[in-house]
Amino acid sequence: MNIAKESDWLHKFHLLYGASGQVFRAPGRVNLIGEHTDYNDGLVMPAAIEFYTWIAVAPRDDRRLVIHSTNFPDSIEVDLQADEPSPRSHWTDYVVGVAVMLGRAGHRLRGANLLVHGEVPIGAGLSSSAAIEVAAGLALLGVSGLAMQRADLAKLCQRAENEFVGARCGIMDQFISCCGRAEHAVLLDCRSLDYRLLLLPDEVCLLICNTMVKHELASSEYNARRAECEEGVRRLSRVLPHVRALRDVSSNDLERYSASLPETIYRRCRHVVTENERVTDAARSLERGDLPAFGKLMHDSHLSLRDDYQVSCAELDLMVDLARGLAGVFGARMTGGGFGGCTINLVRTQAVQEFQRDMASAYEKATGLAPQIITTAAAEGAGEVQK
Repeated sequence: MNIAKESDWLHKFHLLYGASGQVFRAPGRVNLIGEHTDYNDGLVMPAAIEFYTWIAVAPRDDRRLVIHSTNFPDSIEVDLQADEPSPRSHWTDYVVGVAVMLGRAGHRLRGANLLVHGEVPIGAGLSSSAAIEVAAGLALLGVSGLAMQRADLAKLCQRAENEFVGARCGIMDQFISCCGRAEHAVLLDCRSLDYRLLLLPDEVCLLICNTMVKHELASSEYNARRAECEEGVRRLSRVLPHVRALRDVSSNDLERYSASLPETIYRRCRHVVTENERVTDAARSLERGDLPAFGKLMHDSHLSLRDDYQVSCAELDLMVDLARGLAGVFGARMTGGGFGGCTINLVRTQAVQEFQRDMASAYEKATGLAPQIITTAAAEGAGEVQK
């Protein structure tokens, strides 16, 4: 947020509430590799991005939450002293859900006035939901004089999305929003939450290309994929008793017992099992500076998501194919849940402007849609903003 915009936003907060407030922000994320592995206890490699959700907050004398947004015209009030609030299928569920989970965890929150400003593109697969959850968690804790470890806050925000909002997301989005590090990707074990920072070379930039489409299949198919993975685990655990999640299955195990799986279940499992292997290989490639090898793993990931997991779409496939023909591109793949949204492209720094021009022209010519192309560095995770 630039200084002028931040001044306008804080002025609006003062006009709404007659006070100044503390400011917290949390970033969205892009996932370099490791898609649909997080809810299978697997490995992922996300980076926080330089697009944030900002929340200004000030205390109230009662125990009500009053929530406004600069992005949406409607707002709500919630009484924390009354019965536990219920979901409303409304954008404020992401804030209220975090408050509910904090209450269930034994944290007594005070009332607060909040103003939310989101700059993470909504519906693009860049985790605008995790950004608002984490920013809300920090704001509600901060105004109440409370604190939590970042990994614990990430898990609590995930519960809010799972149990209150009703989306069965994994831990990756909330974790990277909490714990991202500037100039680094994070190799995260979604079972143990152990992680390792991976320095991104100066010679490359992260370019996010938004297809500007989001197909209606996204939510229902996401839940279907989770159910298919769980069915794979049920079947494989009959012959491999140690298997608690697809994380515990090796490629050799999967091929050995493939006959026990229906074809669709086998393909879903094959994506997750091989994707975990690709994440491990990608981390090694990045640590030794082998960007072509990293890029090939990105492409292999996209093909697996397209063919085995079947969560890509024509627009994502087109963007990946176009990127592979452009100068300075090491790798490209879809990122996020799929069925639209964005691709992530690893591009040589000197080729960024040429990439933006050529990608925009070719994609619009093929689809009639002008893509949004975002250049970002890996960003720092969530925190309070000192005014």
